[in-house]
Amino acid sequence: MLGIVSHPDCLEHDAGPLHPDTRGRLDAISNQMISSGLDFVVRHYDAPLVTRAQLERVHEPVYLDRLEATSPAAGLVAIDGDTVLSPGTLRAAQRAAGAGVLGVDLILSGEAGPVFCPVRPPGHHAEAGAALGFCLFNNIAVASAHALDAHGLKRVAIIDFDAHHGNGTEEIFKHDKRVLFCSSFQHPFYPFTGHASETPNLVAIPLAASATGPEFREAVADHWLPALERFAPQMVFISAGFDAHILDDMSDLCLTEADYVWVTDKLLGVARAHGEGRVLSMLEGGYEPAALARSVVAHLKALIG
Repeated sequence: MLGIVSHPDCLEHDAGPLHPDTRGRLDAISNQMISSGLDFVVRHYDAPLVTRAQLERVHEPVYLDRLEATSPAAGLVAIDGDTVLSPGTLRAAQRAAGAGVLGVDLILSGEAGPVFCPVRPPGHHAEAGAALGFCLFNNIAVASAHALDAHGLKRVAIIDFDAHHGNGTEEIFKHDKRVLFCSSFQHPFYPFTGHASETPNLVAIPLAASATGPEFREAVADHWLPALERFAPQMVFISAGFDAHILDDMSDLCLTEADYVWVTDKLLGVARAHGEGRVLSMLEGGYEPAALARSVVAHLKALIG
C-alpha cells in the first residue's frame, strides 16, 4: 500500500506573504488527493521529529547549532534572500526530515511501500553546513543516509527532477560511492551548479530554457537509465520537485503531468528490477498549486501502478 508521511507541523512554516513556499502547496495536494479518490487507497502516517544523530549523518554539528540559535520566538529571520525562519519553521523542518526517516523504516520493514512525503520546507539545496534556496535540512539526504547507515544498504540512487539543481544533495554525496545521484535541471539557472559532473557517481542532465517533455525523456533514456542499470540500486529515492511544469513560473521548462508519469514509471521499473520495488519520494519544489497538485497525484498513481 502507498504510504503518505507528513505532519500538520509542516503547515506552520511561514516564510512571509510574498514567499513562494506557502502552506497552500500542501493544502492543494491534499485536496487533489481527496477529489481524485486517491486518498482513500493510501495509508497516512505522522512524521516524527528527526533526531540530532540522524541529522548529523549529513549535516555539520556547528550548522545545526547555528540554526537552533537563529530560530526566532516571534517574527521572521532571513538566513539569505530566499530562506526564512519563522517560529514554526524549525519544527516543520524537523518533521520534514523525520518523514523521510520514517518512510525508509516503513519500506524496509515491509509495512508500506512505496512512500511519498508531502512536506515543507523542501531540502535539496541544503548543504552539509549551509541553508539555501528555501531549504534547511536536506530531507532526501537524511533519508538516504538512514537507509545506508541504519539499515545497512550498500547502494542507493537519488533521482532529482526538480527544475533547480539539487546542489546540496550533490555536495553531501559526491564522494560517496554508495550513492548514485541523477539530476535534471534548467541551466543556466539558480543555483548555477551541477552542469559539470565532478565525480563518477553524478549523472547530470542540464536542460535549456523552454526544454519540452520529449527532450527531457530523451535525456533520461540516454543518461539516467543506463547509469541506474549499471549501478543496480537497492532502493530508489526521488527528490520530487514539480516546478519544471509548464504552468509553474519558477522555471522556464515545459514538462507536463504526462512527463512525470513517464519518468516515475521508468524509475519504478529500476526499483523493481534491482531493489524489490523500494521507492521513497519526497516533495521538493512546485509552486503553482493547481499544477503541483495534479502532478503529485499523477506521480502517485504511477507509483502504485
